[in-house]
Amino acid sequence: MRLRPIIILISLVVLVGFIAFRIELALPGTPPSLYNTYTPFTKPTSQEIGSYDVLGHTVSKAEADQLLQTETGKQELSPENGAVEVSEELIDLGRKAFYLETFGNEYLFTDVIGILDGPLNLASLSKAILALGGKPTTNLQVTLDEDVTVGNRTFTAGTVLNTGIDVPKGSLFPLGIRSFLDQGKVRVGVTCALCHAAVSSETGRVLEGAPNNDVDTGLIIAFASNSAALFRQASANPTEMPLGDRIYINKDGQEARLPDIKAMEDAVDTDLLSWPPGNFTSNGDLKNNPSQIPSSYTQGSWPYSWSGVASVGWFHGLTTLNNAVFGVNADPATTADAGGELLGVDKEIYLGTMLQNASNPKFRLPDKVKPSEFFEKIDPTPGAPGFNEVIKMPEYPKGSVFMQNGLMAASPGYKVAEQINAMSAYQNTLAPPPYQSTNDIEVLKHGAAIFNQAGCVDCHSGRYFTNHDVIAQREIGTQPSRAQASKGFAKLFVLPQTYPPNVSVPLPPDPPVIPVSTDITPKEDIELAYAQSDPLGGFKVPNLVGLYLSAPYLHDGGVAASSEALKPDKKGFKVANPDQLGMAGTLLQGIQPDPSASLRVLVDRNLRKPVVAANRANSDLQRVNVDGSGHNYWVDRQAGFSVKDQTDLIQFLLSIDDDPEVLLDN
Repeated sequence: MRLRPIIILISLVVLVGFIAFRIELALPGTPPSLYNTYTPFTKPTSQEIGSYDVLGHTVSKAEADQLLQTETGKQELSPENGAVEVSEELIDLGRKAFYLETFGNEYLFTDVIGILDGPLNLASLSKAILALGGKPTTNLQVTLDEDVTVGNRTFTAGTVLNTGIDVPKGSLFPLGIRSFLDQGKVRVGVTCALCHAAVSSETGRVLEGAPNNDVDTGLIIAFASNSAALFRQASANPTEMPLGDRIYINKDGQEARLPDIKAMEDAVDTDLLSWPPGNFTSNGDLKNNPSQIPSSYTQGSWPYSWSGVASVGWFHGLTTLNNAVFGVNADPATTADAGGELLGVDKEIYLGTMLQNASNPKFRLPDKVKPSEFFEKIDPTPGAPGFNEVIKMPEYPKGSVFMQNGLMAASPGYKVAEQINAMSAYQNTLAPPPYQSTNDIEVLKHGAAIFNQAGCVDCHSGRYFTNHDVIAQREIGTQPSRAQASKGFAKLFVLPQTYPPNVSVPLPPDPPVIPVSTDITPKEDIELAYAQSDPLGGFKVPNLVGLYLSAPYLHDGGVAASSEALKPDKKGFKVANPDQLGMAGTLLQGIQPDPSASLRVLVDRNLRKPVVAANRANSDLQRVNVDGSGHNYWVDRQAGFSVKDQTDLIQFLLSIDDDPEVLLDN
């Protein structure tokens, strides 16, 4: 009886494989049903159907209705002027793209990086999913069958790997991972949903827009066979590595040697294994400085990214952020042309390092070949830089504050920015589901009063609890490395331009070009975000929506405590379990941070001190610049607040959901 399901499964795999030799299949083919998410229970955000976005300038539905009555108004809201209408169709496309669109990154992850070559492969992941029996998980676990050495550590047989990959209830597919079958070749690509959607551990429903705060991207990539292709996301500079025996033709047409394959792989893997769960290095600046995955509760929360670098263009910079994921960060080859100016790594060494140990022999650099010429032959997107589906912006190979590296993610058959604008419109509909932190409305009112009294409201103001400012790192005091991550890009910036959103992809000859205004964000904030006016850079004021879903806190995720880490005493709260403090004592140990305890650590200096000490005592966290320091705005006894004041403030912060029961009077 037990053999029957296995036989059926094998038959299905054989059938799908047979079909895949003739056509391309992608699994899964649809996003999760809305009925399997919390979205139907959330209050819609203030984004209006029928409103327009004109390269970052919002035109309300009422204003649009008036404008569309005149020829001048019609021109203002025309695609030729850069206008995009927020419609149900656009949002539906955005949801589909959020869950399903890879922009072709399956070629990079599978054929180059070799994501399926190690123990985290289709067979082991499928086995782990089938073992769930239809139950959901927020952490797909895979048990190693044999000893594996990766980077600077060895994993023994029987080790259980915590991937942090989420699988919804009743699903056979992980969130955010797509499998492609093309003429018998299996490839795996990644979508937004891997990091920006999560499964509820209580119900198995999908929390759309919530951060996947335990997905271990570093671990997953480190187990690939050629993670050295992502050297830009680590601190392994190929020009400083020992030389290997692979000969290539350099930029001067001379024979030279690429960095040693094993030395390069070990260095990158060691950095990747130091990434904490829920963190990712999204800026390839040759520094090992990951930051916490943010939520996608984006409405009214500009500028975007931790340092606020996504600040102009459609949807007030959100489209720039969405593009950065696919057009800049997920595919290092997209910045190969600028590698010399950005990183001091010329194009030939850059591409040679990526391709010399590629998983697929077809993509592997032969001996005594010029890497750029070889790449042109194997490029799955000929005519466009990199592996992913991108188009060159008017300023390429220069970049701009609109498109950092002068490239925009765009798939053939769509219009310019159609997919990434759609994702922006979709994300602006997302909000966390209702959350009742307490039944006592007076507690929330008192917590809101403390929020005002303590000065939190000075920065976290308005409906979405942000004043949209970028604050200098010198003032905020948090770990500084991340604030400078985009500094190099600014060296290549020119005035931003784009093609109108009605231009088809691939681009026609001589497409029209329109300017992108930068006046929607103060110049001083843009300069601070890119560490131009201040070499230490700055961090944007984040919104506070959905804090109950986004622990740990701060950009490095260092402010964390488990539900058992603290306990009350006569003077307030004290540490009860020091082994469960900080990132070191929570996610690194497979323990979820408790939002209430973590917020208490955030606002209480006496509790923060041991948290920072715990993080600084961990060598991996020091390698990635995670300590949970800074943001020294205290609501504790020394600041004149009682334990009740602190507790009620925390309850108020946790209550900020899709429809807060108490809002600030501002």
